[in-house]
Amino acid sequence: MNKEQLFEKRMIELSKNAYYRGILTFSDFLDLNELHMLHGLPLHQYGVKVETYGGHALAERQMAAFIPDAFFFQPDYPLSCICLKPSAAKFAETLTHRDYLGAILNLGIERSKIGDILVEDKKAYVFCHETLAPFLLEELCRIRHTSVVPELLLQQEEFPSVKLQPIGGTVSSVRLDSVIALAFSSSRSSMIPLIEGGKVFVNGKNVVSNGYTLKEGDIVSVRGKGKFRFDQVTGITKKNRCHIIVSRYC
Repeated sequence: MNKEQLFEKRMIELSKNAYYRGILTFSDFLDLNELHMLHGLPLHQYGVKVETYGGHALAERQMAAFIPDAFFFQPDYPLSCICLKPSAAKFAETLTHRDYLGAILNLGIERSKIGDILVEDKKAYVFCHETLAPFLLEELCRIRHTSVVPELLLQQEEFPSVKLQPIGGTVSSVRLDSVIALAFSSSRSSMIPLIEGGKVFVNGKNVVSNGYTLKEGDIVSVRGKGKFRFDQVTGITKKNRCHIIVSRYC
């Protein structure tokens, strides 16, 4: 049984548990590829509807809630958000997403228990399974050489959100290389080595073909460049070029 089959089996098990026991069940945090697979499964035939949430509207990693048909309440997702601030901002290093994630995983925590990590200036927000919050508050005190102070955010109104920068322009087609070039204000030829070098991901899945055609809503990550969402084609010019809009993550 391959990884995708195991994932499908697990999602069906959670659906059946929700239906037969009449209770909400939740998955761990799912990445973009797993979310894409989840939404392709006919889980309604097991008597449940599926909703997802990751702590903010544009979360990349989200939990799935399996809701029995007879359930009339909004799901209360078992997630928490922890803000990490340097204990001495003046001497703090410039830390990246990888630095924060590495420190967390080095504590022996599974990746599936951690959601998005949003880095803002010299602080970061970590979404995690609520059962892990006490452990992280106690143990997560250093990121690389920087001492940090973890703080649990008690109200969802305090949770951070991703900022998006809309970018519009024309491309010859909605091929991956053309759209990436527009999103990052680069030439199409300079994007091809990144794609062929395995540094481009669409909805969490590695894509190495520069001719890959994007669909509306696709989230594209380019290592070393950033991430954006392909929003829509708004029209066709007289020269038969596509006018598109993408939203780049700030």
